[in-house]
Parts: sequence; structure tokens; C-alpha cells
Amino acid sequence: MPTVIRATGEAKDMTLDEIAAFVEDARKAGIPGDRNVRAELSYSGKFKQVEVALREGCGE
Repeated sequence: MPTVIRATGEAKDMTLDEIAAFVEDARKAGIPGDRNVRAELSYSGKFKQVEVALREGCGE
């Protein structure tokens, strides 16, 4: 069973729509809004990947 919800950009860097879909998926999974999100950035400072733990203390 996965311990995180993860999203990556279809074309390397993520778009606002992809980030919004990630947030919507996290909300549907019942993840609270105060949970920390981990992000991997490209050299240009753009989001490449984001993830959030399904439970506190998992996958971080």
C-alpha cells in the first residue's frame, strides 16, 4: 500500500493544473491541509515532483 501521494510534471516541470490536481487528490484522500508537502525542483526552480504523506510521519 502506498504511503505517499506523488505527482510529476508530464513535460518535466509541473503546470498549475497538475499541481491543482495533486491538491485535489490529496484532499480526496483525507489528508489535512496542515500536512507538509515535499517538492523536488528543477535547476530553474520549477516543480518537477511533489508528494505528501498519507499518514503523519510516513514517507518523509
